[in-house]
Amino acid sequence: MKKHLIVGLGNVGESYLYTRHNIGFEILNYFAHQYEQSFLEKRYGHICNVKIKNQNIFLLKPSTYMNLSGKAIGYYLKELKIPINNLLVVSDDLDLNFCGLKLKPKGGHGGHNGHRNIIEILNTSSYARLRFGIGKNYRRGEQVNYVLSKWSEEEMFKIKELIPVTHDIIKSYVFEGIEKTMNTFN
Repeated sequence: MKKHLIVGLGNVGESYLYTRHNIGFEILNYFAHQYEQSFLEKRYGHICNVKIKNQNIFLLKPSTYMNLSGKAIGYYLKELKIPINNLLVVSDDLDLNFCGLKLKPKGGHGGHNGHRNIIEILNTSSYARLRFGIGKNYRRGEQVNYVLSKWSEEEMFKIKELIPVTHDIIKSYVFEGIEKTMNTFN
């Protein structure tokens, strides 16, 4: 059975629920819900196992907070014996328009502290990412407040329409590979 680690980036705690920075957690919650699976609190995060056909998909929401996400990812890649080419990290992205989606096979951190830490811990930037656009609707110097702010009702409505697409992207990534998935969804 082939194994994959799908990581949603976010911050743990009530105060971070439904914030822009936590879209990775929301996407994984939706994915797990589709298969009637729930997350268990384990070392460095909340983890869930979804088995579909010959694929063993581990969903991870790190509890190390965004800026130390690499610690949890490094631990679970080693613990579950999953090769880095079967890692997909789902995160928010300021450089994409609101509700824009982009799948990439690798890249820099782009100013995202979660990715910065992952690259540092894994000692590579060659891992797949699914980026969810949160836009740049903030004043200069207000970036931190913006990413930690809650979605508006109107934004939540649009997100709820788009999250099922992220499920299809993740499933395609697992079964079809990154190149075919990028050709279909980017």
